[in-house]
Amino acid sequence: MNTIGMGNALVDVLLQLESDRVLPEIGIQKGAMDMISEEQMIRIRKNQEGLKRSQTPGGSVCNTMRAMSRLGARTGFIGKIGSDEVGAYYEEEVKKAGVNPHFIRTEGVSGSCTVLISPDGERTMGTFLGPAATMVPDEIRVEALENYHCIYIEGYLLVNEPLMRATMQKAKQAGLKIALDLSNFNIVNAFKGLLDDIIPNYVDILFSNESEAEAFTGQQAQEAVRTLASMVDIAMVTLGKNGALIARGDTVVHVDAEGGKPVDTTGAGDHFAAGFLYGQTRNASLEQSGRIGSLLAGYVIDAIGPVIPDRHWEQIKLKVNDILG
Repeated sequence: MNTIGMGNALVDVLLQLESDRVLPEIGIQKGAMDMISEEQMIRIRKNQEGLKRSQTPGGSVCNTMRAMSRLGARTGFIGKIGSDEVGAYYEEEVKKAGVNPHFIRTEGVSGSCTVLISPDGERTMGTFLGPAATMVPDEIRVEALENYHCIYIEGYLLVNEPLMRATMQKAKQAGLKIALDLSNFNIVNAFKGLLDDIIPNYVDILFSNESEAEAFTGQQAQEAVRTLASMVDIAMVTLGKNGALIARGDTVVHVDAEGGKPVDTTGAGDHFAAGFLYGQTRNASLEQSGRIGSLLAGYVIDAIGPVIPDRHWEQIKLKVNDILG
Protein backbone atom coordinates (compact mmCIF):
# COMPACT_ATOMS: atom_id res chain seq x y z
CA MET A 1 0.00 0.00 0.00
CA ASN A 2 1.73 3.18 -1.20
CA THR A 3 0.91 6.29 0.85
CA ILE A 4 0.96 9.94 -0.19
CA GLY A 5 0.76 12.73 2.37
CA MET A 6 -0.57 16.25 1.93
CA GLY A 7 0.24 19.00 4.39
CA ASN A 8 2.00 22.24 5.17
CA ALA A 9 5.58 22.22 3.88
CA LEU A 10 7.37 23.88 6.79
CA VAL A 11 10.96 23.97 7.96
CA ASP A 12 11.06 23.50 11.75
CA VAL A 13 13.43 25.81 13.62
CA LEU A 14 13.91 24.28 17.07
CA LEU A 15 14.88 26.50 19.99
CA GLN A 16 15.65 25.06 23.44
CA LEU A 17 14.31 27.45 26.09
CA GLU A 18 16.16 28.01 29.35
CA SER A 19 12.80 28.77 31.05
CA ASP A 20 9.12 29.29 30.14
CA ARG A 21 9.26 32.99 31.03
CA VAL A 22 9.57 33.99 27.39
CA LEU A 23 6.24 32.40 26.35
CA PRO A 24 3.91 35.08 27.82
CA GLU A 25 6.18 37.76 26.29
CA ILE A 26 5.70 36.23 22.84
CA GLY A 27 2.00 35.78 23.59
CA ILE A 28 1.77 32.03 22.91
CA GLN A 29 0.22 29.69 25.50
CA LYS A 30 2.51 26.83 26.53
CA GLY A 31 1.78 23.70 24.49
CA ALA A 32 -0.27 25.57 21.89
CA MET A 33 0.26 26.00 18.16
CA ASP A 34 -0.40 29.57 17.05
CA MET A 35 -0.29 31.11 13.61
CA ILE A 36 2.15 34.02 13.38
CA SER A 37 3.06 36.62 10.76
CA GLU A 38 6.40 36.79 8.97
CA GLU A 39 7.29 39.81 11.19
CA GLN A 40 6.46 37.91 14.41
CA MET A 41 8.53 34.95 13.23
CA ILE A 42 11.57 37.18 12.71
CA ARG A 43 11.01 38.87 16.09
CA ILE A 44 10.82 35.57 18.04
CA ARG A 45 14.01 34.33 16.46
CA LYS A 46 15.81 37.61 17.12
CA ASN A 47 14.74 37.48 20.79
CA GLN A 48 16.12 33.99 21.14
CA GLU A 49 19.37 34.35 19.20
CA GLY A 50 21.56 33.04 22.04
CA LEU A 51 19.67 29.75 22.39
CA LYS A 52 20.72 26.32 21.18
CA ARG A 53 18.92 25.79 17.87
CA SER A 54 18.64 23.38 14.97
CA GLN A 55 16.64 23.18 11.77
CA THR A 56 14.91 20.26 10.13
CA PRO A 57 12.20 19.74 7.50
CA GLY A 58 8.89 19.61 9.36
CA GLY A 59 5.17 19.78 8.81
CA SER A 60 3.50 16.86 10.58
CA VAL A 61 2.50 14.86 7.51
CA CYS A 62 5.94 15.22 5.93
CA ASN A 63 7.46 13.87 9.16
CA THR A 64 5.15 10.85 8.85
CA MET A 65 6.00 10.19 5.19
CA ARG A 66 9.75 10.40 5.87
CA ALA A 67 9.53 7.93 8.77
CA MET A 68 7.41 5.51 6.70
CA SER A 69 9.97 5.74 3.92
CA ARG A 70 12.77 4.85 6.36
CA LEU A 71 10.84 1.68 7.22
CA GLY A 72 10.74 0.75 3.53
CA ALA A 73 7.29 2.01 2.48
CA ARG A 74 6.75 3.85 -0.81
CA THR A 75 5.62 7.37 0.04
CA GLY A 76 5.01 10.75 -1.58
CA PHE A 77 4.31 14.25 -0.30
CA ILE A 78 2.27 17.15 -1.68
CA GLY A 79 3.12 20.62 -0.37
CA LYS A 80 3.77 24.19 -1.52
CA ILE A 81 7.12 25.92 -1.17
CA GLY A 82 8.64 29.31 -1.97
CA SER A 83 11.55 30.22 -4.25
CA ASP A 84 14.05 30.76 -1.41
CA GLU A 85 16.89 28.72 0.12
CA VAL A 86 14.53 27.33 2.76
CA GLY A 87 12.30 25.84 0.03
CA ALA A 88 15.31 24.34 -1.78
CA TYR A 89 16.60 22.86 1.52
CA TYR A 90 13.15 21.38 2.22
CA GLU A 91 12.87 19.69 -1.17
CA GLU A 92 16.39 18.30 -0.96
CA GLU A 93 15.78 16.79 2.49
CA VAL A 94 12.47 15.21 1.42
CA LYS A 95 14.17 13.55 -1.56
CA LYS A 96 17.09 12.41 0.65
CA ALA A 97 14.57 10.63 2.91
CA GLY A 98 13.29 8.65 -0.09
CA VAL A 99 9.94 10.44 -0.29
CA ASN A 100 8.62 11.20 -3.79
CA PRO A 101 8.14 15.02 -3.92
CA HIS A 102 5.02 16.52 -5.51
CA PHE A 103 5.82 20.17 -4.80
CA ILE A 104 3.91 23.22 -6.00
CA ARG A 105 6.27 26.20 -6.32
CA THR A 106 5.63 29.90 -6.00
CA GLU A 107 7.69 33.08 -5.66
CA GLY A 108 8.63 34.29 -2.18
CA VAL A 109 9.51 33.05 1.32
CA SER A 110 8.80 29.42 2.32
CA GLY A 111 6.85 28.58 5.46
CA SER A 112 8.45 27.67 8.77
CA CYS A 113 7.48 26.64 12.27
CA THR A 114 9.41 27.99 15.26
CA VAL A 115 9.33 25.25 17.92
CA LEU A 116 10.06 26.50 21.46
CA ILE A 117 11.07 23.54 23.63
CA SER A 118 10.52 24.02 27.38
CA PRO A 119 12.89 22.50 29.95
CA ASP A 120 10.26 19.76 30.64
CA GLY A 121 10.20 18.74 26.95
CA GLU A 122 6.80 20.34 26.17
CA ARG A 123 6.74 22.16 22.85
CA THR A 124 5.05 25.42 21.89
CA MET A 125 4.81 26.34 18.24
CA GLY A 126 4.61 29.59 16.30
CA THR A 127 3.81 28.80 12.68
CA PHE A 128 4.31 31.07 9.69
CA LEU A 129 2.58 29.18 6.86
CA GLY A 130 3.89 31.19 3.92
CA PRO A 131 2.94 29.57 0.57
CA ALA A 132 1.56 26.50 2.36
CA ALA A 133 -1.62 28.49 3.06
CA THR A 134 -2.17 29.31 -0.63
CA MET A 135 -2.67 25.81 -2.08
CA VAL A 136 -5.77 25.68 -4.28
CA PRO A 137 -7.81 22.67 -5.46
CA ASP A 138 -6.59 22.93 -9.09
CA GLU A 139 -2.99 22.40 -7.92
CA ILE A 140 -3.83 18.89 -6.67
CA ARG A 141 -3.64 16.64 -9.72
CA VAL A 142 -5.52 13.34 -9.86
CA GLU A 143 -2.53 11.82 -11.74
CA ALA A 144 -0.36 12.42 -8.66
CA LEU A 145 -2.85 10.51 -6.49
CA GLU A 146 -3.40 7.54 -8.80
CA ASN A 147 -0.04 5.89 -7.97
CA TYR A 148 -1.03 5.54 -4.29
CA HIS A 149 -3.45 3.48 -2.21
CA CYS A 150 -3.88 5.89 0.72
CA ILE A 151 -3.65 9.65 1.30
CA TYR A 152 -2.80 11.01 4.75
CA ILE A 153 -3.94 14.61 5.36
CA GLU A 154 -3.25 16.90 8.31
CA GLY A 155 -6.08 18.67 10.12
CA TYR A 156 -4.23 21.99 9.85
CA LEU A 157 -5.46 22.08 6.22
CA LEU A 158 -9.07 22.40 7.43
CA VAL A 159 -8.48 26.17 7.33
CA ASN A 160 -8.65 25.69 3.55
CA GLU A 161 -12.08 24.04 3.15
CA PRO A 162 -12.19 24.10 -0.69
CA LEU A 163 -8.77 22.37 -0.84
CA MET A 164 -9.77 19.77 1.76
CA ARG A 165 -13.07 18.89 0.10
CA ALA A 166 -11.70 18.81 -3.45
CA THR A 167 -8.70 16.65 -2.47
CA MET A 168 -10.87 14.16 -0.59
CA GLN A 169 -13.27 13.93 -3.56
CA LYS A 170 -10.38 13.36 -5.99
CA ALA A 171 -8.83 10.75 -3.68
CA LYS A 172 -12.12 8.84 -3.41
CA GLN A 173 -12.58 8.96 -7.20
CA ALA A 174 -9.08 7.53 -7.60
CA GLY A 175 -9.93 4.72 -5.14
CA LEU A 176 -7.66 5.83 -2.29
CA LYS A 177 -8.29 5.33 1.41
CA ILE A 178 -8.26 8.61 3.33
CA ALA A 179 -6.45 8.99 6.66
CA LEU A 180 -6.90 12.24 8.59
CA ASP A 181 -5.08 13.56 11.65
CA LEU A 182 -7.06 16.06 13.77
CA SER A 183 -3.75 17.90 14.44
CA ASN A 184 -4.72 20.28 17.28
CA PHE A 185 -7.65 20.90 19.65
CA ASN A 186 -7.82 24.54 18.48
CA ILE A 187 -8.36 23.30 14.92
CA VAL A 188 -11.09 20.90 16.09
CA ASN A 189 -12.90 23.66 18.00
CA ALA A 190 -12.70 26.05 15.04
CA PHE A 191 -13.85 23.57 12.38
CA LYS A 192 -16.17 21.20 14.22
CA GLY A 193 -19.02 21.69 11.75
CA LEU A 194 -16.80 20.86 8.79
CA LEU A 195 -15.40 17.79 10.58
CA ASP A 196 -18.94 16.58 11.38
CA ASP A 197 -19.55 16.57 7.64
CA ILE A 198 -16.31 15.26 6.12
CA ILE A 199 -15.34 12.57 8.66
CA PRO A 200 -18.31 10.22 8.10
CA ASN A 201 -18.41 10.97 4.36
CA TYR A 202 -14.74 10.62 3.42
CA VAL A 203 -12.41 9.46 6.21
CA ASP A 204 -11.36 5.80 6.63
CA ILE A 205 -8.62 6.15 9.29
CA LEU A 206 -8.77 8.88 11.94
CA PHE A 207 -5.90 9.90 14.23
CA SER A 208 -6.34 12.11 17.29
CA ASN A 209 -4.86 12.70 20.72
CA GLU A 210 -6.88 12.96 23.95
CA SER A 211 -7.51 16.71 23.81
CA GLU A 212 -8.55 16.59 20.13
CA ALA A 213 -10.84 13.60 20.65
CA GLU A 214 -12.46 15.30 23.64
CA ALA A 215 -12.88 18.59 21.74
CA PHE A 216 -14.63 16.72 18.91
CA THR A 217 -16.82 14.28 20.86
CA GLY A 218 -17.14 15.92 24.30
CA GLN A 219 -16.10 12.55 25.77
CA GLN A 220 -13.11 11.08 27.59
CA ALA A 221 -10.75 8.91 25.53
CA GLN A 222 -12.38 5.52 26.32
CA GLU A 223 -15.81 6.63 25.08
CA ALA A 224 -14.45 9.01 22.43
CA VAL A 225 -12.57 6.28 20.55
CA ARG A 226 -15.79 4.24 20.27
CA THR A 227 -17.76 7.26 19.05
CA LEU A 228 -15.08 8.02 16.44
CA ALA A 229 -14.99 4.36 15.34
CA SER A 230 -18.72 4.55 14.61
CA MET A 231 -17.92 7.23 12.00
CA VAL A 232 -14.83 5.72 10.32
CA ASP A 233 -13.23 2.30 9.69
CA ILE A 234 -10.36 2.75 12.20
CA ALA A 235 -10.11 5.40 14.94
CA MET A 236 -7.18 6.14 17.22
CA VAL A 237 -6.74 8.22 20.35
CA THR A 238 -3.14 8.59 21.54
CA LEU A 239 -2.68 9.01 25.30
CA GLY A 240 0.93 10.21 25.67
CA LYS A 241 2.73 8.15 28.32
CA ASN A 242 -0.39 5.96 28.68
CA GLY A 243 -0.08 4.59 25.13
CA ALA A 244 -2.95 4.62 22.65
CA LEU A 245 -6.46 3.29 22.03
CA ILE A 246 -7.33 1.90 18.60
CA ALA A 247 -10.88 0.98 17.62
CA ARG A 248 -12.53 -0.74 14.69
CA GLY A 249 -16.24 -1.51 14.96
CA ASP A 250 -16.81 -2.77 18.52
CA THR A 251 -13.18 -3.83 19.01
CA VAL A 252 -10.94 -1.55 21.12
CA VAL A 253 -7.25 -2.33 21.49
CA HIS A 254 -4.88 -0.63 23.95
CA VAL A 255 -1.14 -0.42 23.18
CA ASP A 256 1.46 0.67 25.70
CA ALA A 257 3.74 3.65 25.22
CA GLU A 258 7.43 3.01 24.52
CA GLY A 259 10.48 5.06 25.43
CA GLY A 260 11.51 6.79 28.62
CA LYS A 261 11.09 10.31 29.95
CA PRO A 262 10.66 12.57 26.89
CA VAL A 263 13.51 14.88 25.91
CA ASP A 264 11.22 16.58 23.36
CA THR A 265 7.70 15.45 22.39
CA THR A 266 7.91 17.06 18.90
CA GLY A 267 6.92 14.52 16.26
CA ALA A 268 5.55 11.85 18.63
CA GLY A 269 2.09 11.82 17.04
CA ASP A 270 3.60 12.00 13.53
CA HIS A 271 5.73 8.94 14.21
CA PHE A 272 2.88 7.02 15.83
CA ALA A 273 0.92 7.62 12.61
CA ALA A 274 3.93 6.52 10.52
CA GLY A 275 4.24 3.25 12.41
CA PHE A 276 0.52 2.54 12.33
CA LEU A 277 0.14 3.30 8.61
CA TYR A 278 3.25 1.24 7.83
CA GLY A 279 1.75 -1.69 9.74
CA GLN A 280 -1.39 -1.37 7.64
CA THR A 281 0.70 -1.50 4.43
CA ARG A 282 1.99 -4.86 5.71
CA ASN A 283 -1.53 -6.16 6.50
CA ALA A 284 -0.69 -6.13 10.22
CA SER A 285 -3.36 -6.35 12.93
CA LEU A 286 -4.54 -3.24 14.80
CA GLU A 287 -2.39 -4.23 17.79
CA GLN A 288 0.73 -4.88 15.69
CA SER A 289 0.30 -1.59 13.80
CA GLY A 290 -0.23 0.27 17.08
CA ARG A 291 2.88 -1.31 18.60
CA ILE A 292 4.98 -0.16 15.61
CA GLY A 293 3.51 3.32 16.09
CA SER A 294 4.44 3.31 19.80
CA LEU A 295 7.91 2.04 18.98
CA LEU A 296 8.62 4.94 16.60
CA ALA A 297 7.07 7.51 18.97
CA GLY A 298 9.28 6.17 21.78
CA TYR A 299 12.40 6.73 19.69
CA VAL A 300 11.51 10.24 18.49
CA ILE A 301 10.75 11.61 21.99
CA ASP A 302 14.28 10.61 22.99
CA ALA A 303 15.79 13.19 20.59
CA ILE A 304 15.46 16.93 19.98
CA GLY A 305 13.28 17.57 16.92
CA PRO A 306 10.77 15.59 14.88
CA VAL A 307 13.30 13.14 13.36
CA ILE A 308 14.71 9.85 14.68
CA PRO A 309 18.52 9.92 14.41
CA ASP A 310 19.97 7.74 11.60
CA ARG A 311 21.83 5.45 13.99
CA HIS A 312 18.59 3.96 15.36
CA TRP A 313 16.92 2.80 12.15
CA GLU A 314 18.60 -0.61 11.76
CA GLN A 315 17.58 -1.51 15.32
CA ILE A 316 14.05 -0.17 14.71
CA LYS A 317 13.64 -2.32 11.59
CA LEU A 318 14.67 -5.45 13.50
CA LYS A 319 12.13 -4.64 16.22
CA VAL A 320 9.41 -3.99 13.61
CA ASN A 321 10.09 -7.38 12.02
CA ASP A 322 9.77 -8.97 15.47
CA ILE A 323 6.39 -7.27 15.97
CA LEU A 324 5.21 -8.43 12.55
CA GLY A 325 6.33 -11.97 13.42
